Amino acid sequence: MSLRGRVYRKGEPGYEEARVGRIFNGRRPGRSPELILFAEDEEDVVQAVRLARAQGLRLAVRAGGHSWAAWSLREGALLLDLSRLQGMVYDEATDVVAVAPAVQGGATLAPYLEARGRMFHGGHCPTVGLGGFLLQGGMGWNCRGWGWAAEAVVGLEVVTAEGERVRANAKENPDLYWAARGAGPGFPGVVTRFYLQTRPLPRALTQTTHIYPLDCTTEVLAWLQEVHAQVDPRVELVALSLVPPGFGERALVVHGLAMVDSRAEGREALAPLETSPALGKALLRQVAEPTCFEDERREQLRQNPEGARYAVDNAWLQGPPGVVAPLLMEAFTTPPTPETFALWFSMAPLRPLPDMALSLQSEIYFALYTIWRDPADDARCRGWLAQQMRRLEPITLGQYLGDSDFTTRSLRFMQEENWARLQAIRARRDPLGLFVGYLTNDERTLNRNPWEDHA
Repeated sequence: MSLRGRVYRKGEPGYEEARVGRIFNGRRPGRSPELILFAEDEEDVVQAVRLARAQGLRLAVRAGGHSWAAWSLREGALLLDLSRLQGMVYDEATDVVAVAPAVQGGATLAPYLEARGRMFHGGHCPTVGLGGFLLQGGMGWNCRGWGWAAEAVVGLEVVTAEGERVRANAKENPDLYWAARGAGPGFPGVVTRFYLQTRPLPRALTQTTHIYPLDCTTEVLAWLQEVHAQVDPRVELVALSLVPPGFGERALVVHGLAMVDSRAEGREALAPLETSPALGKALLRQVAEPTCFEDERREQLRQNPEGARYAVDNAWLQGPPGVVAPLLMEAFTTPPTPETFALWFSMAPLRPLPDMALSLQSEIYFALYTIWRDPADDARCRGWLAQQMRRLEPITLGQYLGDSDFTTRSLRFMQEENWARLQAIRARRDPLGLFVGYLTNDERTLNRNPWEDHA
């Protein structure tokens, strides 16, 4: 068996850096793989699969290292690290870009495509790798209007549990193509290349930002829920509780980003934001101002500092504004640290999803990003997060894989029929359970809302 990539064994020099050096979350778990292999090319991926089979090890895959729970770190497994697979090739005839899974959507792919007048709606945080992001569905730029990033995956190259290289698309190995768009860590294979349909780069990216005092939170969130389905689908619409740049204290930020081709289109698309009932209380208003993705990505990096300790959870919310908004007030106004932020993300009106594993969504996505520095604050910060998410259970439909940690809380993330279909694909494609699957304390809790079991 010939491997070009470096292999680290537990206890050897360099092992610990190989284990956690690429984990974004500064709160590193203690789980220790038996072997860590840094693949140099796709043939190394094939050999890694065969090595795991030969040695009776389960196989975990790491692309970007941004999973909040570090799902790729598994006790006693072979960790296959894809960080050195960085290729990008753009086809001018089809506007399809072929990318390796460890390519960072914002830091690497975005400038490459922008130089060609194109874009792909990858993750907001620019250092997120495309592999895990796309496999989990990909809540990228303007998800409400353009759809999930996984919907723009037109093909894949996959190494199967048998160590075979295959292509997957709507016609070839359609079961793998279906599963790759939403199965996340449950995908029964290693994706070595994604084929992504790009889109024209908006020529006049335009933003409106309102900053309100925190005591406006319930009023503003209720208003947003009333109007967001009528906002132009080219507008990404979010509300955030954070400390804005240049402000000394936390505030409520409403941000509309119009993906348009002229300032006039931007003003028209963003005009509904000027109907806010709290407009007179705004601490700052920027109305239909020009912006660029580079500036937007820079702010994302500020909000998501490298090396900090994170605990993150999320919920798909449902219910009338008069119920939803008051229940969110505490999460928006009582964070345990200044860096912690809350996100309200519009998905309205809901777009019908294609036939793929990703199948659960609602008109409001809510996530809490609890951020701190001192390990002594772990229990306090994690406890606050758990308390806030429990308060939202009466209006929670389920959760999104990308911001989940199933070792802490596991909810429904896929429609029941899709979940059953995925299990059948996994059983057929990986009958020996080579791939580690979902990181959870109890497999029986997967894709279930615990409160429904006791209803």
